[in-house]
Amino acid sequence: MHSIRFKDLRVWIKEAEDLGELIRIKDVVDWDEELCAITYMVGRQEDAPTLLFENIKGYDENYSVITNMPGPSIDRVALGLGLSTGMSKTEIIRLLKDKLKQRIPPVEIPSDKAPVSENIQHGEDINLYQFPAPKTMPLDGGRYIGTCDAVITRNPETGNINVGTYRNMILSKNQLGFYVSPGKDALLHRERWWKMGKPCEVAIAFGIDPLIYFVGSQSFPKNVSEYEFAGGIMGEPYPVVKGDVVDLPIPAFAEIAVEGLSYPGKTIPEGPFSEFPGYYANPEGPQPYIDVKCVHYRNNPILSTALMSDHNSGCALMTCIARSARIWNDLDNMGVPGIAGVYQYPYAIFGIVAVSIEQRYPGHVSQVLSLAAQCVGGAYYTKWIIAVDEDVDPTDIHQVMWAMSTRCNPVDDTDILRNTWSTYLDPTQNPPEIRPYGSKALINACKEHRYLKTFAKRTAIRKEVYKKIAAKWGDLNLPNKPPEIMYFESD
Repeated sequence: MHSIRFKDLRVWIKEAEDLGELIRIKDVVDWDEELCAITYMVGRQEDAPTLLFENIKGYDENYSVITNMPGPSIDRVALGLGLSTGMSKTEIIRLLKDKLKQRIPPVEIPSDKAPVSENIQHGEDINLYQFPAPKTMPLDGGRYIGTCDAVITRNPETGNINVGTYRNMILSKNQLGFYVSPGKDALLHRERWWKMGKPCEVAIAFGIDPLIYFVGSQSFPKNVSEYEFAGGIMGEPYPVVKGDVVDLPIPAFAEIAVEGLSYPGKTIPEGPFSEFPGYYANPEGPQPYIDVKCVHYRNNPILSTALMSDHNSGCALMTCIARSARIWNDLDNMGVPGIAGVYQYPYAIFGIVAVSIEQRYPGHVSQVLSLAAQCVGGAYYTKWIIAVDEDVDPTDIHQVMWAMSTRCNPVDDTDILRNTWSTYLDPTQNPPEIRPYGSKALINACKEHRYLKTFAKRTAIRKEVYKKIAAKWGDLNLPNKPPEIMYFESD
């Protein structure tokens, strides 16, 4: 393993290209639906590459857009987190949950040393349409520059800094939408500013490295900044630069950044937007907005985007690796023993998580289910929490479904939590006024604890036989490589 050095998106692009997992698209592509339609169609493939669009209709070739970053590739996720390629999902999640125990504050660097400040605009010089923000889907209300971004706010009472990922629609040449789901930190900060009768200070970075997206897309304790967790993963302070207009730290190696103010009581119609569940669940309506006072951007800026759809192309795997590590870290911090693995499924749009445990005492499974459902890392939106035994790989949906079919008796092994933290974007909650309250199903797909010693033995090959076959896999002219198997019958 090596310490992460990816302080900008450009280094990650080179690494992904060296892996053979990035394609540069040099033909002219229209920002109006076509760019994201290509991303959607490519993203349906199992081995979908990252796409770098270098020729956007109506824009200078010096402006580009990157999509499907890091996509479904676990190696591209590893690159973005400074880890070695070739590891399994569980190995990466286990490493990350331990790295999340380390926190290192960010380091501020001078503006003239920060690449994001190569170009700075104020006042009448600002025109957000200078960046090739796409219109993602046909019914979108406009162009969304903020989908794979880092929104930075400060709690005016405590001074705590938050980095989050929220959508930003371009409303005019100097105004951005500021939609935030209930319960998220940026909304809580905004309300505190407004309660004081002051505008909320906001900074947003676009064209960000995968690491800052990794931490920004997660829920962390409200008294610790995501920058500190990014530093802990890096093993060194994350570099930031102080804003020109607002007192906020901005990722120093971002491609683009804006600074602005959101005023109390002022709204503009925003949306609709094709959100992460794959629906237009939140219609057009009045939303707070940001008056942009300053724009920073690098020479030849690259805009990062994350397509939201029924397939959730782009950052879904990285987001779910992050949530998996967060939940596992929370369970560790609460002293829950026996956790063998945690996995949040990418294409279940964050709604399903499986936890693998070694049962050690009566009620252990129920404890794990309840805590995984409501811990900081897992509380938001997750609907189905499934516990499986340690012989089941939680990252393998086939094994999890097998366990649910053979170890779960629904009448005894299913519980429901009501009035839990959800989102206005959940289309199952109708009428929309009842949102953002939701519910969660806790599914015990483990062997019944009181019958562990007498539970029917599962069929499996012996470890010695597996090793013998794996050693000569290539000689047998078999495809790919031996599959990972978590369980071996030793008798």
